[in-house]
Amino acid sequence: MAVMHIAYASVEEAITAPGLRMVVVGGIPSPWSEAAKGIFRVKGIPWTAVRLAYDSKPLKEWAGQRNAPVAVYGDEPPRSGWAEILLLAERIAPAPPLLPADPADRALAFGLAHELVGEQGLAWSRRLQLVHAGLQGAGGFQPDVAAYIGRKYGYSPQAGAQAAQRVAGLLAMFAARLKAQRAAGSDYFLGAALTAVDIYAAAVLAMLRPLPHEVCAMDAGARAAFSFREPATDAALDDVLLEHRDRMYERHLALPLSL
Repeated sequence: MAVMHIAYASVEEAITAPGLRMVVVGGIPSPWSEAAKGIFRVKGIPWTAVRLAYDSKPLKEWAGQRNAPVAVYGDEPPRSGWAEILLLAERIAPAPPLLPADPADRALAFGLAHELVGEQGLAWSRRLQLVHAGLQGAGGFQPDVAAYIGRKYGYSPQAGAQAAQRVAGLLAMFAARLKAQRAAGSDYFLGAALTAVDIYAAAVLAMLRPLPHEVCAMDAGARAAFSFREPATDAALDDVLLEHRDRMYERHLALPLSL
């Protein structure tokens, strides 16, 4: 198993550094940040890491927002969307490709990725589920954290109440796809090789079953929140998904995580 070592720069160092830099969430295995790290790792792209500092005015002016991940390549505009960062990585290092060459398979890859890390996808819906649980006093995020995240990502009681059903439905869909792929002789979501979809799926599972502390020494409050369980989600979280997550870290990604 490969080991992840990331040297973090200060905001000032990152702003003046050449090449690729990326703002990432610190102390928490955010699926969006961890997936971007994984993409860069698989492609062998060198980059400078800087942790998100919400109170840093220079960071906000440089990155254009107080959020993460935000990738900045040379003098190009900042990129914060998962697809923007993926396409940037594909341009910087075309090999190994993480998107299929066939147009239909490429479209399917983007669709599956959106349902993992796009708006209303699995990670997005799980976040709303944890916000809803926290505001209901049933677990999930602590109430003050839940209120902040809820305001930022469009929480409403209706959206929160529907989130568990959305999470369960997506988990069932992804599990069914992996089982079909396994029956066809593949360990991956698309074809017979690693794609970005596999990396996103592995990263998102942190919000449902965090990796053990010895390989993911994360913020204790976040670990408690991500470990929130309820019957419908538990029933849909098939072992095939966790087995896939572990296989991707063993073969392609790196542990322990460097948060």
